[in-house]
Amino acid sequence: MKEDTIAAISTPIGEGGIGIIRISGEDSFKIAKKLFFPKSKVSFEEMKPRTMYLGNIVDDEEKYTVDEVLLVKFKAPFSYTAEDMVEIHSHGGFTAVRKILNLVLKNGARLAEPGEFTKRAFINGRIDLSQAEAVIDIIRAKTDKALKIAVDQLKGKLSEKIKEVMESLLNVIALIEANIDFPEEEIPDATPEIILDNIEKNIKELEALKERAGAGRILREGLSTVIIGKPNVGKSSLLNALLMEKRAIVTDIPGTTRDIIEEYINIKGIPIKIIDTAGIRETKDLIERIGVERALEKVEIAELILFVVDASKDLGEEDYKIIERVKEKRTLVVLNKIDLGLKLDEEKVKALLPGKRIIKISALKDEGIERLRKEIYDMITNEVGSLEEGIIITATRHIEAVKKAVESLKEAKVSVENNLPMEITAIYIKEAWESLGEITGDSIKENLLDAIFENFCIGK
Repeated sequence: MKEDTIAAISTPIGEGGIGIIRISGEDSFKIAKKLFFPKSKVSFEEMKPRTMYLGNIVDDEEKYTVDEVLLVKFKAPFSYTAEDMVEIHSHGGFTAVRKILNLVLKNGARLAEPGEFTKRAFINGRIDLSQAEAVIDIIRAKTDKALKIAVDQLKGKLSEKIKEVMESLLNVIALIEANIDFPEEEIPDATPEIILDNIEKNIKELEALKERAGAGRILREGLSTVIIGKPNVGKSSLLNALLMEKRAIVTDIPGTTRDIIEEYINIKGIPIKIIDTAGIRETKDLIERIGVERALEKVEIAELILFVVDASKDLGEEDYKIIERVKEKRTLVVLNKIDLGLKLDEEKVKALLPGKRIIKISALKDEGIERLRKEIYDMITNEVGSLEEGIIITATRHIEAVKKAVESLKEAKVSVENNLPMEITAIYIKEAWESLGEITGDSIKENLLDAIFENFCIGK
């Protein structure tokens, strides 16, 4: 069955140096030939693949030059999608790029769906599913460390490990089935001891991946961190100090921040999603009250709380109310305004929030900010382990697939230990194989495939 020829703009819309229109499918060359007129005396058929050619895109009906462009063609299977493919590099800007795309669509292509180019690369066997998902991780990477992990996944490092386990499971399934189908034959490798050894080895491999999943998720999505405190304790000043720019308005007037401000910071390669909130207090101001409600909602879902307290004063009623909300959560207590003198009873804070780390800072004077950054980093790495070496699973979908595979293998182990029929053991091992196949795409359902690629941008 002939695949549609698809096209899309692969660069952000707006002013820029270049804009790229990508075409993929059986009619790519036919469409490009109709619109592109090279300046060199060479026919479209004579143009070498993976070589840039200067020429004009001409409106085939109105016969005028739309733009001077560079065009490169890719002959299947040596392209991003493993299909015949063309890229047109025009000048950046809304009008020229959109006009070229419209001409391509008018001449037989259809607009690509989100992620459809990468989806075709997967369907055509150029990459597996985990590599395809790494593409979106590269685009969305917020730190160098997150980018490196995504690139490693694109290179197939995660796939290699998962496929290694899958192949091992297939081998033991084959042994079990051979033992069942040919009981009269001597198959020395199909002993319970050998099967159990295989299962335990693969459980260990997958458990090692699962242990690092927390680090991977944080590197991929960032750690949701909420700055909370009563009005005028320096929450916005802390946000600005962490960002090293004046992002939030800072005044001496309580209640300046009324809405949620979200920004990302990079702490030694870990993306931290910092959320500045309205000061927590009782208020009759409708807008401020909505801001307070939103702040409290963020506290409920936050992964880390930075509870800011004015160290130049004793605890107030609002502080005590906040303490009740954060004492069961992962919280760092930030004693701000130490430049005004430490008048707060630190021992009282320790008693009210036992086990919580306390950091003293002056956001205004930029004192203690690096200590706070280090404390955040240490807290994360102490919980999720090293972020430096080895294969790290980042996608929640992959983490769940590994968990399901481990559970199935543990069931298989129990069945062997209890001398249950080998058919039962084989069923559990097949379940584990299928769970891992959801990562590589070897056992993926069409509706799940659609859900994965709809998160991509159009043109990728």
